[in-house]
Amino acid sequence: MAGIYIHIPFCKQACYYCDFHFSTSLKKKKPLINALIKELELRKDELYPSTTIETIYFGGGTPSLLDQNEIDNVIATVERHYKVIQDPEITLEANPDDLTLERLKELSKSKINRLSIGVQSFFQHDLKLMNRAHSANEAKSAIKNAKTYFENISIDLIYGIPGASNKQWKDNINTALDFNVPHISSYALTVEPKTALASFIKKGLVKNVDDEQASEQFYILKEVLEDRGFIHYELSNFGKEGYFSQNNTAYWQGKSYLGIGPSAHSYNRQQRSWNVSNNSKYLKSLEQGQLPIERETLSTTDRYNEYIMTGLRTMWGVSLKKVENDFGYQLKKYLLNQAQTFINQHLLYIDNQHLQVTKKGQFLCDGIASDLFKINLS
Repeated sequence: MAGIYIHIPFCKQACYYCDFHFSTSLKKKKPLINALIKELELRKDELYPSTTIETIYFGGGTPSLLDQNEIDNVIATVERHYKVIQDPEITLEANPDDLTLERLKELSKSKINRLSIGVQSFFQHDLKLMNRAHSANEAKSAIKNAKTYFENISIDLIYGIPGASNKQWKDNINTALDFNVPHISSYALTVEPKTALASFIKKGLVKNVDDEQASEQFYILKEVLEDRGFIHYELSNFGKEGYFSQNNTAYWQGKSYLGIGPSAHSYNRQQRSWNVSNNSKYLKSLEQGQLPIERETLSTTDRYNEYIMTGLRTMWGVSLKKVENDFGYQLKKYLLNQAQTFINQHLLYIDNQHLQVTKKGQFLCDGIASDLFKINLS
């Protein structure tokens, strides 16, 4: 089984915190969609004939800027050139301001069966600080209307926003819960280099992110959502039973995926590849029938480290049996030795031959994982 990720590199405006690849000019939208279709055609044999596609994910950028014909054409290309399961999960990331009632009706008649709505906050001053294109009222209206047409809905929320109190964060969570959505993804606001937010903080125009408060808000989120029946199945993701993101779960469980579009990454368990992060260069290459792609073959070290990073973030943890089978007894022994300090600190534990993060260690998960990595293994 495998998935296909489609990167749509366009946005109405730039969010101050975002360092993803995108353009705010839509002039090249039509030729870029044609290039996406061309790339799908050129790479149709890359996942091998026997590999079945179980998820299609439109990410970005802002995929909801595509019109319905463009979305339909991309899906039809996948179905024409790849072996796709019956009723695959097909997700569209969408901004609330794009989800008018008319657009939702249109989407509901398409093969899109899951919406991921980028709310981020229900407070107007938060949205202004992040330079989001939608308003708080548009977010609420979009979710309310989406519930009429879609059952499988996820919303994104950001915590650790400068100036946002724990009380406000609880209000954000409770507002989301009032809509009875089955999935919530939530991320700490991160100050990435070369973003507008980083510049504002450096100039003293915006307070810096408070890591301690972000940690508090992470555990508030976890407690509130688990009390309401959500399963914390990955560090940043909470879902009701039967509503986990199949696309993202495939990433964390090490399944193959094909990334289509500028800056998109692909993985086939042995190699990782990535497309050029430049719309013009991407278009020029595809117009010439060439793939704008770089590839690297993953070493044992790379594959081990990647499994530790992804596995530790999930409720399934890192299988010690898999480590031994895939990477050898010596790496399993190394992992256990490295983990012992964190086990003693009650940040990690072993259950049924799976290494897992304790509740106390969850917010520190990525840092813990990096200390379990193996360096310079041939």
